Amino acid sequence: MVENFYKKKLIEYLKKNMRKGYPMETLRVALVNQNYSRTVIDEAIKEAVKELANEAPVLKEKPQIEHEIITEEPVVVKKSFWQKIVGFFKK
Repeated sequence: MVENFYKKKLIEYLKKNMRKGYPMETLRVALVNQNYSRTVIDEAIKEAVKELANEAPVLKEKPQIEHEIITEEPVVVKKSFWQKIVGFFKK
């Protein structure tokens, strides 16, 4: 019962700090330095990750937006320099 209480406290501690953005390895080292058992820490990390995954919102896939440029002015194709020269001599 007492171990279960400490495990719940560890899970809450891990969830709170993971939400703040602390790396998991940093939290693990901090708990080991505070003389917590490695097995209890690993179990608490698994539980915290599972609970956070359940709380995370499901992301919907965003539709792909396609852009099309429509202009009212007609597109004028200009002749290149060499096309102008060839056209000049064909006359």
